[in-house]
Amino acid sequence: MAQVTAILNQKGGVGKTTTAINLGACLAAEGKRVLIVDMDPQANCTNGLGMQPADGKTVYDVLCDNGVIADAVRPTAFNHLFLVPSTIDLAGAEVELVTAIARESRLREALRPVLTEYDYVLLDTPPSLGLLTLNCLTSAQWVLIPIQCEYYALQGLAQLGRTVQLVERHLNPGLRLMGVVLTMFDGRTRLSREVAERVRERFGARVFQAVIPRSVRLSEAPSYGQPIIAYDPGSRGAEAYTQLAKEVITIGDETQGPGVANPRD
Repeated sequence: MAQVTAILNQKGGVGKTTTAINLGACLAAEGKRVLIVDMDPQANCTNGLGMQPADGKTVYDVLCDNGVIADAVRPTAFNHLFLVPSTIDLAGAEVELVTAIARESRLREALRPVLTEYDYVLLDTPPSLGLLTLNCLTSAQWVLIPIQCEYYALQGLAQLGRTVQLVERHLNPGLRLMGVVLTMFDGRTRLSREVAERVRERFGARVFQAVIPRSVRLSEAPSYGQPIIAYDPGSRGAEAYTQLAKEVITIGDETQGPGVANPRD
Protein backbone atom coordinates (compact mmCIF):
# COMPACT_ATOMS: atom_id res chain seq x y z
CA MET A 1 0.00 0.00 0.00
CA ALA A 2 1.38 3.39 -1.02
CA GLN A 3 2.51 5.93 1.53
CA VAL A 4 0.73 9.19 0.69
CA THR A 5 2.60 12.39 1.49
CA ALA A 6 1.32 15.96 1.09
CA ILE A 7 4.12 18.42 0.35
CA LEU A 8 2.69 21.45 2.07
CA ASN A 9 3.30 25.12 2.76
CA GLN A 10 0.77 27.85 2.07
CA LYS A 11 3.59 30.22 1.10
CA GLY A 12 4.56 30.27 -2.54
CA GLY A 13 8.11 29.95 -3.77
CA VAL A 14 9.38 27.71 -0.97
CA GLY A 15 10.30 24.72 -3.15
CA LYS A 16 7.17 22.54 -2.93
CA THR A 17 7.09 21.68 -6.62
CA THR A 18 10.87 21.34 -6.84
CA THR A 19 10.69 18.93 -3.92
CA ALA A 20 7.77 16.96 -5.37
CA ILE A 21 9.54 16.45 -8.70
CA ASN A 22 13.00 15.71 -7.36
CA LEU A 23 12.01 13.66 -4.34
CA GLY A 24 9.73 11.63 -6.60
CA ALA A 25 12.49 11.08 -9.15
CA CYS A 26 15.02 10.10 -6.47
CA LEU A 27 12.58 7.64 -4.88
CA ALA A 28 12.00 6.18 -8.35
CA ALA A 29 15.76 5.92 -8.84
CA GLU A 30 15.81 3.79 -5.67
CA GLY A 31 13.46 1.35 -7.41
CA LYS A 32 10.23 2.62 -5.84
CA ARG A 33 7.05 3.09 -7.88
CA VAL A 34 6.04 6.72 -7.40
CA LEU A 35 2.92 8.65 -8.36
CA ILE A 36 2.98 12.45 -8.22
CA VAL A 37 -0.41 14.19 -8.17
CA ASP A 38 -0.20 17.83 -9.27
CA MET A 39 -2.85 19.62 -7.20
CA ASP A 40 -1.72 23.15 -8.10
CA PRO A 41 -3.70 24.95 -10.84
CA GLN A 42 -0.44 26.57 -11.98
CA ALA A 43 0.61 23.09 -13.18
CA ASN A 44 4.30 23.77 -12.55
CA CYS A 45 4.90 20.17 -11.55
CA THR A 46 3.27 18.97 -14.77
CA ASN A 47 5.37 21.31 -16.90
CA GLY A 48 8.50 20.54 -14.88
CA LEU A 49 8.18 16.90 -15.88
CA GLY A 50 7.88 17.83 -19.54
CA MET A 51 4.14 17.26 -19.93
CA GLN A 52 1.26 19.33 -21.26
CA PRO A 53 -2.17 19.11 -19.51
CA ALA A 54 -4.03 19.23 -22.83
CA ASP A 55 -2.73 15.76 -23.72
CA GLY A 56 -5.48 13.93 -21.79
CA LYS A 57 -7.35 13.61 -18.51
CA THR A 58 -6.16 15.67 -15.54
CA VAL A 59 -6.77 15.87 -11.82
CA TYR A 60 -9.59 18.32 -12.59
CA ASP A 61 -11.53 15.55 -14.35
CA VAL A 62 -10.98 13.30 -11.34
CA LEU A 63 -12.17 15.82 -8.74
CA CYS A 64 -14.95 17.63 -10.59
CA ASP A 65 -16.24 15.14 -13.17
CA ASN A 66 -15.97 11.93 -11.13
CA GLY A 67 -13.26 10.64 -13.45
CA VAL A 68 -11.26 7.50 -12.71
CA ILE A 69 -7.80 8.48 -11.55
CA ALA A 70 -6.17 5.57 -13.38
CA ASP A 71 -7.32 7.19 -16.64
CA ALA A 72 -5.41 10.36 -15.72
CA VAL A 73 -2.13 8.69 -14.72
CA ARG A 74 0.65 9.19 -17.25
CA PRO A 75 4.10 7.62 -17.32
CA THR A 76 6.94 10.11 -17.31
CA ALA A 77 10.21 9.76 -19.16
CA PHE A 78 11.73 8.23 -16.02
CA ASN A 79 11.39 4.62 -14.91
CA HIS A 80 8.93 4.02 -12.04
CA LEU A 81 7.78 7.68 -11.99
CA PHE A 82 4.16 8.53 -12.89
CA LEU A 83 2.11 11.74 -12.87
CA VAL A 84 -1.49 12.88 -12.62
CA PRO A 85 -1.23 16.27 -14.34
CA SER A 86 -2.93 19.52 -13.43
CA THR A 87 -4.46 22.28 -15.52
CA ILE A 88 -5.56 25.88 -15.04
CA ASP A 89 -9.15 24.55 -14.97
CA LEU A 90 -8.38 23.34 -11.46
CA ALA A 91 -8.53 26.97 -10.30
CA GLY A 92 -12.32 26.76 -10.50
CA ALA A 93 -12.55 23.48 -8.62
CA GLU A 94 -12.93 25.09 -5.19
CA VAL A 95 -16.05 26.92 -6.40
CA GLU A 96 -17.46 23.93 -8.27
CA LEU A 97 -17.02 21.61 -5.29
CA VAL A 98 -18.65 23.90 -2.72
CA THR A 99 -21.99 22.08 -2.96
CA ALA A 100 -20.51 18.61 -3.58
CA ILE A 101 -21.09 15.82 -1.10
CA ALA A 102 -17.93 14.95 0.87
CA ARG A 103 -16.06 17.61 -1.07
CA GLU A 104 -13.01 17.46 1.22
CA SER A 105 -12.47 13.73 0.54
CA ARG A 106 -12.84 13.60 -3.25
CA LEU A 107 -9.13 12.98 -3.75
CA ARG A 108 -8.92 10.34 -1.02
CA GLU A 109 -11.71 8.31 -2.58
CA ALA A 110 -10.23 8.70 -6.05
CA LEU A 111 -6.81 7.49 -4.92
CA ARG A 112 -8.07 4.45 -3.03
CA PRO A 113 -8.24 2.06 -6.05
CA VAL A 114 -4.64 2.73 -7.14
CA LEU A 115 -2.80 2.77 -3.80
CA THR A 116 -1.70 -0.84 -4.17
CA GLU A 117 0.05 -0.02 -7.46
CA TYR A 118 2.60 2.40 -5.97
CA ASP A 119 5.06 2.61 -3.11
CA TYR A 120 4.74 6.39 -2.73
CA VAL A 121 2.15 8.98 -3.70
CA LEU A 122 3.34 12.60 -3.49
CA LEU A 123 0.77 15.40 -3.50
CA ASP A 124 2.07 18.75 -4.78
CA THR A 125 -0.23 21.24 -3.03
CA PRO A 126 -1.15 24.79 -4.10
CA PRO A 127 0.14 27.84 -2.16
CA SER A 128 -3.06 28.22 -0.12
CA LEU A 129 -5.06 26.51 2.61
CA GLY A 130 -8.23 26.12 0.55
CA LEU A 131 -10.30 23.12 -0.52
CA LEU A 132 -7.63 21.65 -2.80
CA THR A 133 -5.11 21.61 0.03
CA LEU A 134 -7.77 20.23 2.37
CA ASN A 135 -8.29 17.34 -0.06
CA CYS A 136 -4.56 16.65 0.03
CA LEU A 137 -4.45 16.62 3.83
CA THR A 138 -7.50 14.39 4.05
CA SER A 139 -5.83 11.93 1.64
CA ALA A 140 -2.36 11.86 3.19
CA GLN A 141 -0.68 9.86 5.92
CA TRP A 142 2.25 12.26 6.06
CA VAL A 143 2.92 15.98 5.75
CA LEU A 144 6.31 17.16 4.51
CA ILE A 145 6.95 20.91 4.87
CA PRO A 146 9.59 22.67 2.76
CA ILE A 147 10.88 25.84 4.45
CA GLN A 148 13.12 28.19 2.50
CA CYS A 149 16.13 29.66 4.29
CA GLU A 150 15.01 33.24 3.84
CA TYR A 151 13.63 36.10 5.93
CA TYR A 152 9.94 35.16 6.03
CA ALA A 153 10.58 31.42 6.42
CA LEU A 154 8.58 30.88 9.62
CA GLN A 155 5.77 33.29 8.79
CA GLY A 156 2.42 31.51 8.60
CA LEU A 157 3.64 28.25 10.09
CA ALA A 158 1.38 28.66 13.13
CA GLN A 159 -1.68 28.84 10.88
CA LEU A 160 -0.40 25.89 8.89
CA GLY A 161 0.05 23.88 12.08
CA ARG A 162 -3.51 24.69 13.23
CA THR A 163 -4.91 23.58 9.87
CA VAL A 164 -3.06 20.26 10.04
CA GLN A 165 -4.28 19.70 13.60
CA LEU A 166 -7.90 20.43 12.63
CA VAL A 167 -7.73 18.00 9.73
CA GLU A 168 -6.16 15.37 11.98
CA ARG A 169 -8.85 15.86 14.61
CA HIS A 170 -11.91 15.94 12.35
CA LEU A 171 -11.11 14.31 9.01
CA ASN A 172 -7.91 12.27 9.06
CA PRO A 173 -6.76 10.90 12.43
CA GLY A 174 -3.83 9.11 10.79
CA LEU A 175 -2.20 12.33 9.56
CA ARG A 176 1.33 12.93 10.87
CA LEU A 177 4.20 15.31 10.28
CA MET A 178 6.98 13.49 8.47
CA GLY A 179 9.34 16.41 8.76
CA VAL A 180 10.62 19.76 7.62
CA VAL A 181 13.12 20.11 4.79
CA LEU A 182 15.28 23.22 4.50
CA THR A 183 15.37 24.58 0.95
CA MET A 184 17.25 27.34 -0.90
CA PHE A 185 20.09 27.15 1.61
CA ASP A 186 23.18 29.24 0.88
CA GLY A 187 25.88 28.49 3.43
CA ARG A 188 27.80 31.60 2.39
CA THR A 189 25.14 33.88 3.87
CA ARG A 190 24.56 34.59 7.52
CA LEU A 191 20.80 34.76 6.92
CA SER A 192 20.57 31.19 5.62
CA ARG A 193 22.56 29.87 8.56
CA GLU A 194 20.44 31.79 11.07
CA VAL A 195 17.14 30.64 9.55
CA ALA A 196 18.35 27.03 9.48
CA GLU A 197 19.31 27.31 13.14
CA ARG A 198 15.90 28.74 14.09
CA VAL A 199 14.07 26.01 12.20
CA ARG A 200 16.13 23.29 13.91
CA GLU A 201 15.49 24.91 17.31
CA ARG A 202 11.75 24.90 16.64
CA PHE A 203 11.31 21.47 15.04
CA GLY A 204 14.26 19.51 16.46
CA ALA A 205 14.53 15.95 15.17
CA ARG A 206 11.71 16.57 12.72
CA VAL A 207 14.09 18.51 10.46
CA PHE A 208 15.62 16.34 7.75
CA GLN A 209 19.39 16.07 7.65
CA ALA A 210 19.28 16.65 3.88
CA VAL A 211 19.48 20.39 3.13
CA ILE A 212 18.50 21.56 -0.34
CA PRO A 213 20.96 24.18 -1.64
CA ARG A 214 20.17 27.31 -3.59
CA SER A 215 21.28 26.16 -7.02
CA VAL A 216 21.15 27.47 -10.56
CA ARG A 217 21.10 23.87 -11.82
CA LEU A 218 18.01 23.09 -9.74
CA SER A 219 16.31 26.18 -11.18
CA GLU A 220 17.25 25.26 -14.74
CA ALA A 221 16.13 21.62 -14.68
CA PRO A 222 12.34 22.21 -14.93
CA SER A 223 12.75 24.24 -18.12
CA TYR A 224 14.14 21.06 -19.70
CA GLY A 225 11.34 18.92 -18.25
CA GLN A 226 13.79 16.96 -16.13
CA PRO A 227 14.44 16.26 -12.45
CA ILE A 228 17.88 17.26 -11.24
CA ILE A 229 19.21 13.68 -11.14
CA ALA A 230 18.67 13.49 -14.91
CA TYR A 231 19.67 17.06 -15.74
CA ASP A 232 22.84 17.16 -13.63
CA PRO A 233 23.31 13.97 -11.60
CA GLY A 234 26.61 15.14 -10.11
CA SER A 235 25.28 18.43 -8.75
CA ARG A 236 24.81 19.36 -5.10
CA GLY A 237 21.05 19.49 -5.68
CA ALA A 238 21.00 15.91 -6.96
CA GLU A 239 23.02 14.74 -3.98
CA ALA A 240 20.72 16.55 -1.53
CA TYR A 241 17.50 15.12 -2.98
CA THR A 242 19.02 11.64 -3.13
CA GLN A 243 19.79 11.94 0.59
CA LEU A 244 16.27 13.21 1.27
CA ALA A 245 14.77 10.25 -0.59
CA LYS A 246 16.81 7.83 1.51
CA GLU A 247 15.62 9.52 4.72
CA VAL A 248 12.01 9.30 3.54
CA ILE A 249 12.43 5.59 2.79
CA THR A 250 13.93 5.04 6.25
CA ILE A 251 11.03 6.81 7.96
CA GLY A 252 8.54 4.74 6.00
CA ASP A 253 10.33 1.52 6.91
CA GLU A 254 10.26 2.44 10.61
CA THR A 255 6.52 3.03 10.74
CA GLN A 256 3.68 0.75 9.86
CA GLY A 257 0.47 2.66 9.23
CA PRO A 258 -1.82 5.00 11.20
CA GLY A 259 -1.43 5.05 14.94
CA VAL A 260 2.21 3.97 15.05
CA ALA A 261 4.50 6.37 16.87
CA ASN A 262 6.53 8.68 14.70
CA PRO A 263 10.23 7.75 15.07
CA ARG A 264 11.11 11.45 14.71
CA ASP A 265 9.25 12.37 17.91
